Amino acid sequence: MGLRVLLIEDDETIAEPLAEGLGHFGLTVDHVTTGTEGLRGPYGDVVLLDLGLPDMDGIDVCRGIREVSDVPIVILSARGEEADRVLGLELGADDYLPKPFSVRELVARVRAVTRRTRRTQEAAVPPPAAEPGPLAVDRRTRQVWVGEAQVPLTPKEFDLLALLTEDPGAVYSRQQILDRVWDPFYEGPTKTLDVHVASLRRKLGHPAWIQTLRGVGFRLAVHTGPAGPA
Repeated sequence: MGLRVLLIEDDETIAEPLAEGLGHFGLTVDHVTTGTEGLRGPYGDVVLLDLGLPDMDGIDVCRGIREVSDVPIVILSARGEEADRVLGLELGADDYLPKPFSVRELVARVRAVTRRTRRTQEAAVPPPAAEPGPLAVDRRTRQVWVGEAQVPLTPKEFDLLALLTEDPGAVYSRQQILDRVWDPFYEGPTKTLDVHVASLRRKLGHPAWIQTLRGVGFRLAVHTGPAGPA
């Protein structure tokens, strides 16, 4: 088959036998364990993406890859809820395979998605996302800039970003964010927070601005490179 696969999976007990099994079907597997490494690429011919990563939510990795590449993405996850499947597919994944699954079925899915995209996919490896520019948030005027570009946000997106910028690097729990940005008595689906975070990352132009700490919450990344701190 000659396909090169990027496997983004932090659980070695899953990744090692999976990579070995895929190798038996002729696939070459590059394995990384974090979303940050996965976003860096190269992506190969297809990405196999676990949602439960240690440094950021796999949904955000899917969004980040899709912003810079049309490489086929197959999500592999024990999170089989409909909301996760729908969000993953809406953010650009090509298929969603809930765990547990057989290697044979996964290979069939990989073959299917690569057949659909092979004719239009460029041969060159896509470049990684560029480093984000400086972020400025003006609470008085409710305006946001990344570098010299003004970023239009919805009221909830602005309130969410403003909260995270109160203390860059500090972790805000999901409940803290829902209490502050929505309402202390909010009883709607918590997935609305994930959707707003994904949208905010897209509008800011780089998925690394807002980091997900699995099982804890979110924080604004502090960038101290050439662009200076956030």
